Amino acid sequence: MSTHEVTNQVPAPTAHETAVDPALYEALHREGAGWAEAEVRELGLLAGGEQAQEWARLANENEPILRSHDRWGNRVDEVEFHPAWHELMGVAIGHGLHASPWREDRPGAHVARAAKLYAWGQAEAGHMCPLSMTYASVPALRLEPELAEAYEPLLASREYDFGLREPSGKRGLIAGMSMTEKQGGSDVRTNTTRAVRSADGSYRLTGHKWFTSAPMSDLFLTLAQAPGGLSCFVVPRVLPDGTRNAFHLMRLKDKLGNRSNASAEIEYARAYARLVGGEGNGVRTIVTMVNATRLDCVIGAACGMRVGAVRAAHHARHRRAFGAALIDQPLMRNVLADLVIESEAATTVALRLAGAMDRSSRGDADEAMFRRIAVAVTKYWVCKRGPMHAAEALECLGGNGYVEESGMPRLYREAPLVSIWEGSGNVAALDALRAMAREPACVEAFFAEVDAAAGANRHLDAAATTLRKDLADPTDQEFRARRIVESMALLLQASLLVRNAGPAAPAFCATRLANHGGHAFGTLPQGTDTTALLSRTAPSGPLR
Repeated sequence: MSTHEVTNQVPAPTAHETAVDPALYEALHREGAGWAEAEVRELGLLAGGEQAQEWARLANENEPILRSHDRWGNRVDEVEFHPAWHELMGVAIGHGLHASPWREDRPGAHVARAAKLYAWGQAEAGHMCPLSMTYASVPALRLEPELAEAYEPLLASREYDFGLREPSGKRGLIAGMSMTEKQGGSDVRTNTTRAVRSADGSYRLTGHKWFTSAPMSDLFLTLAQAPGGLSCFVVPRVLPDGTRNAFHLMRLKDKLGNRSNASAEIEYARAYARLVGGEGNGVRTIVTMVNATRLDCVIGAACGMRVGAVRAAHHARHRRAFGAALIDQPLMRNVLADLVIESEAATTVALRLAGAMDRSSRGDADEAMFRRIAVAVTKYWVCKRGPMHAAEALECLGGNGYVEESGMPRLYREAPLVSIWEGSGNVAALDALRAMAREPACVEAFFAEVDAAAGANRHLDAAATTLRKDLADPTDQEFRARRIVESMALLLQASLLVRNAGPAAPAFCATRLANHGGHAFGTLPQGTDTTALLSRTAPSGPLR
C-alpha cells in the first residue's frame, strides 16, 4: 500500500506574466509612458517564465565568490558569479533598466524604466542593486562634464560587458557606490578615508570602506576627506593604461538577503580618483544619487509586495482546507485582499514618483519640489511595510511557505534591505523634516498633490486636517518624525488611489487613515469588494 500519494498541493506559479497588473498599467499610462507597454509586457512574460525563475534560483543558491589573488599570488580582486547572474543582468541591461533613460530624450522614459524594473525585478531582486547604482551615478557625473562625456554613453549602453578591462575599450559599463565606513553608516561626515591631490589634478584615496555595493562594477562613486572637506570622487577599477587601480577587495559580506549580489569591504591604497562636484560638496553631490536610489528602493519594495500578493493568492486558489478552497473562505479573502491593497498602493505611488523624476529631469520645478519630499516620505513608509507584507504573504502558505522551495523565504529575507539601504527609517524620516524646514515649497507641492483628491473621501479629508495641525506644531517634531512622515505617506497613497477610483481606495482609506482602522493585514471593513481586488492578482497564461 502506497503511503505517499500527493494530493491538495499547489502547482508551481510558473509560465505566467508578472506584468499582468492593472495598477501598473493604469499608472504607466497616467504618468505618460503608455508607449512602453509592449516592452513592459515582454519583460513580464520573461520574468514569469521558467527560464528566468531557474536563473533566479541558481543565482541565489550559488553565491558570488571572492578571488582576491591569482594562483601565483598576484592581487586580482575579482568577484566570480554563476552564469545565471550574467543571464539576469544581460536581460536587464538589454532592456535599459539601468542608465538608458538618461540618454532617451522622450517624455516618460524614467516612468517606462520604473515599470520595466518592476516587471522584471519580480524574477530576482539581487541583481537590481547594480542596475540602481548605475542609474543613480549619471546625474552625479553630470556635475563634471568631462567625466560625463567619458562615461555616460557607456553607462547608458544596452550591452552587458562583464569583466575588468579599461573602460573605453568596453561595450558597456556598470557603476557602484562606496560610502559607508566602520565608524559611521549614515553619518558620512565622520568618514576617515583621505584624498590627496596630485600634480595632474587627480587624487589618491587611502582608507577602508565597510560596505561597497556591487564591487564587481567598472567604476565607483565614493566619499573621502579632501583638504576642502568631505568630497565625492569617481574611482575606476582599471586605469587608462590597462593596469588595476589600488582598489582591494578584503572580503564579501555574509548578508541576510540579497545573496545573489555581492557586497564587499574594500581598501583604497592610494587609489586613483577624479573629483566630482568640487571639494567640500560631497554630501550635496551624493544627494543627487540618493534621490534616484531611494526611488528604486520604493520600486523594489512594491515589486516584492506584488510577488507576495500574487503567490499568496495563487496558493489560496489551489489549496483546500475544511471543505473549500482557501480563497473562498471569508477571513482568508480579507487577508488576501488587504495584501493586494497594500501592493497596489505601493505600485501606484512608485510610478507617481517615477513621473516626478521624469518631469523634474526635464525642468519642471514644481515636480522637483514634490519629488524632494515625496521620495523621502514614501521611501520611509513603503519600505517599512515591505517586511510585514512579506511575512503575511508567507503565512498564507502556512508551513509550505516556510520551506525554501516555495521561494517565500527568499522574498522574506530580501524585504528588509530597502528599508535599510539609502538611509534607515530614522534617516529617511529626519530627511523629510529637514526638507520641509529648508525648502518650504516642497510642503506646498506635497499638499497640492494630496488636495487634488479633497472632498472625495471623508477619512482622507480628516487625515489631511490632522497632518496640517501636526506640521504647524513645532514641539518635539524630531521625536514625532516617524508619525508625521507615516501620515504624509499614507495621505499621498490615499490621494492617488482615490483619484484613480480603483477598488483599493475605499478600504485603504478606511483602514489606513481612519482612527478605527485595523493595523494587521486582514482587517478590512465589511462590504469591501474582495472579488474585484483578488481578480487583479490572476496571472495570464497557464499554470503548471
